[in-house]
Amino acid sequence: MKKAVLSFAFVLGAAIAMIAQSEVTTGPAISLDKEVHDYGTIQQGGDGACEFIVTNTGTEPLIISKCKGSCGCTVPKCDKNPILPGETSAISVKYDTKRVGPINKSVTITSNATNEPTKVIRIKGTVEGDPNAQPASPVKVPSEGAPVNKQ
Repeated sequence: MKKAVLSFAFVLGAAIAMIAQSEVTTGPAISLDKEVHDYGTIQQGGDGACEFIVTNTGTEPLIISKCKGSCGCTVPKCDKNPILPGETSAISVKYDTKRVGPINKSVTITSNATNEPTKVIRIKGTVEGDPNAQPASPVKVPSEGAPVNKQ
């Protein structure tokens, strides 16, 4: 008898879990293929482009009203056309790889999604300088008390 009750409870729990997973969000809902894009190590001046795929997992059209990078070196481009339920769209992000050093930037997506109206995605990695590049010549600043040439 205990085995029968235990088996019934297990089957009931599994059925409830399956129903909960198959629920569709009412209204527009945003889902992304990834939260973070890792460039790894790229060369200075290399390709800083990446793409995030947005899916509308809701029941009404999803409208992305704004995509904003955390700084001027991170430029996102979002399609403003409505994304129908079950459809996808791409958000392209371009990072300026002229800047050497670590990358840790974000893009904020604003939409009419009922599950996450504001969604933050990230890019990360490292830009390595060109080992063959000539170092920039230092700027000479007159020392204190030195005569200044006025012409």
